[in-house]
Amino acid sequence: MRKVRALLISTALAAGVLVSMTATPAQAESIRYAYFLQSDCYNGGSLGIQWGWWTSFHCDYDNNSHYYFLWA
Repeated sequence: MRKVRALLISTALAAGVLVSMTATPAQAESIRYAYFLQSDCYNGGSLGIQWGWWTSFHCDYDNNSHYYFLWA
């Protein structure tokens, strides 16, 4: 019985380590750049997707600073 329990515990630990090592981290959205023109923001976002830097983006205009912020 001890050997079976030790085997089960070691198998569970090995599986937990394997899952934690192969899991990809969640990527939170963050500001990547600030642009003066909306077209520049969309071009920068599209280039980021083409070059594999991120998978999606959006541009938000800030009335206080008068800049477009690229979120990816």
